[in-house]
Order: sequence, then C-alpha cells, then structure tokens
Amino acid sequence: MGQKGNVLEAAGLPKFTSIIADSDLDGLCAAAVLKAANPEAVVHFAHAALVRSGAIDHLVDRQTAMVDLPFHPDCGWYLDHHQTNRPNDAEEAEFVANGGTCHWEATPSAARLAYDVLSPYIDLTHLEEIMPVVDALDSGQISREAFMKDGPILQLARSLSLREPDHMHRLLDMLSKGLQLSEVLADQAIAPHVKRAKSERAAAQLVVEAHTTIVDRLAICRMDEKGVRSNGYLVTAWAGDKADACCIVHGYADGSIDTPERPALSASFYANSFLPNGQGKYDLSRLATALDPTGGGHANACGCRVQPPGVDANLEVWMGMWTNRDKALVIR
Repeated sequence: MGQKGNVLEAAGLPKFTSIIADSDLDGLCAAAVLKAANPEAVVHFAHAALVRSGAIDHLVDRQTAMVDLPFHPDCGWYLDHHQTNRPNDAEEAEFVANGGTCHWEATPSAARLAYDVLSPYIDLTHLEEIMPVVDALDSGQISREAFMKDGPILQLARSLSLREPDHMHRLLDMLSKGLQLSEVLADQAIAPHVKRAKSERAAAQLVVEAHTTIVDRLAICRMDEKGVRSNGYLVTAWAGDKADACCIVHGYADGSIDTPERPALSASFYANSFLPNGQGKYDLSRLATALDPTGGGHANACGCRVQPPGVDANLEVWMGMWTNRDKALVIR
C-alpha cells in the first residue's frame, strides 16, 4: 500500500483522527480510501438524516473527515458530490476561514472523489475493479443487463446496513488494507452476508410486484411496514418503459432514525435510468425537499423523511408536483 505516515502532509491535506461516512457502498469505499491514508483513524458510519438531525454532532470536530454526507461546518475535511449537500459560497468561505478543507466535485461517486484526491500518493490499485461499479451504482449509470445479472458487487452493496456494524467494519478493514475484491468475497465472515443480500432481493422483488402502482408515469412502491428495502433500480426495472421515475416508501410509522432495525418512514425518488435519456430530465430533489428541509441528494436520486400527518398526505403533495412536472421539476 505504500508509505502512509506522511501521506496527508505530502498531499497538502488536513490531518484527521476520525472519519464519518455514509453507510452505503459509496460511503464505505470512500472511507476505505481515507483510512488507507490514515489507518489509525476511527470510522463511524451514518446516514443523511442522522447528520441533519444533529444526532451525531458530538462526533464531529476539526479532526473529522466527513464523506458522502451532508455538509457539517464543524468538521475539518469535507468531501462530497451531492448537489443538495454542497455548501454555498458563503458557507464554504466561512468553513475555510475557520480552518476547514472542502472538496466538493460533481464526480459519479464520493468514493471516486476520495480516490482521485489520494491515489497520486498511495497505492489504491486494489480498488480499481470495484470503483467502476461504485460509480455506476451511485450515478445511475448501471445497465439493466448488469442489474438483472445481479453480480457479487451488487450483492455486496446490498449487504451493507447500520444494523450490521461488525460486517461494515470488517469490509472497511479489508478494503483499506489492500485486499483484492476476490479475497473480500471469499472471506468466510463476508460470504453469508452476501448470500443473505441475494435472498433479500428476491423478497423485495415480491413486494415490488405486489405493492407498486404506476400513476402518470410515476411508479409508487409501498415498502413501508413490510420489513424490506430496495433502491430504485428494482422498481424501475419492473416498471420498464411505463414509468419515468419511482417513489419508494420505506420504514415504519412507529420507527425512528435512531433505530436502524426499525427506521422511521422515509421516501426515496429515482429517475428511470434504464430508459434512453432517462436521467437529467426532472429534478427529483425538489420532491425530496418540498416537505422535509433536511431531504435531498441528486436530481436523479434523492430522499427525505415522511412528514406529518403521514404517507398519504405526503404522496398527495408529491403527486401534485409530479402532475405539473414540466413546470415544477423540469431541468432547464
């Protein structure tokens, strides 16, 4: 992996003692890149709602590198690629003036941003096989053929969850230490999680088929109270050319952002990237921020928490915006 002792100094990058990253494959790979540069750093996995709610403020200080998550002015090094997470000019200027370092780029993934920043200084060649898939998954560029094939990296991605911290940290440790993807997938502690993810996809497929309706070219999938989760690829693959986007409702009415095993109600919006020119048509982040000021993400993939009085009322607002999408959501 090369010499890490002076990596940050040689790269002109800030020192950090902790890393806070999103809990998906992008966040995990980004954290692995940062930890490869500083193996002593303590890593915490989180998600956007935890950051925006202030639930992890006590973990953030000027020695913290935050990646693939909403901007936090108290961290020391911020890396991200989500449009709605980007600090505005005034926020960034104040952050830098107070000693922070900001790397925001419209890269296909946050892991790609971290890789681009640090690969000139450390050996990250072991990640070259997984990086294109991370990019494709996070930017909506994966083909329908690759998605339906459901290869091991996609299964690995779905195995990640805040409910499984030991699994997350084992993967992080292996990827930060330079193990090849084949070695990771063959690990006896990793393989059962990948196998579980494969079976969970089959269960999620049944829910998609039974609980998805298409209204005015928007596929609405009600996974709430079902105990399964999915990203937009499964729903849009099922919808085919009948939907331009999808809305997936997850979680439980009595759930909480503090209980990964029983999360609060949330909604995710995804463009149908399997359609020709399916992306870049509508800014779905406007749906994600319409009711929840802490919602956001990309124009083509984003999410928010369901707001009172509940799912049906939220869907009514979102559908009203979608009906007028050529005025309310169009990207010009």
